[in-house]
Amino acid sequence: MVQYRALVIALILLLSTTVPEVHSKYIDRDRRDLMVIPDAAAAYVYEAVNKISPRFAQFLLDVSQTTPVSVTRNFLIRETTKLTILAEQLVEKIKSIWTKVRGYY
Repeated sequence: MVQYRALVIALILLLSTTVPEVHSKYIDRDRRDLMVIPDAAAAYVYEAVNKISPRFAQFLLDVSQTTPVSVTRNFLIRETTKLTILAEQLVEKIKSIWTKVRGYY
């Protein structure tokens, strides 16, 4: 069961539902979606595999668009977005406390 979960997570990270949009993928620091990094990596993997074997690249694309992979990927996107928002709020609170502490000295 653990190996199955690891395989599903690896597939999700390597195969995104937006793999053909390779050239539109870039890492934007303002994005809250932490899945952009695995998406970019998946795009590069897809391009490399597509140069060697277009049939296998199509297989990877088909697997990436299956229901279990897309449901799990959407779940991960939702949860990482929530965590990112909470982390941003924490940083803002720490900044405000720090400016108050510095104001007293």
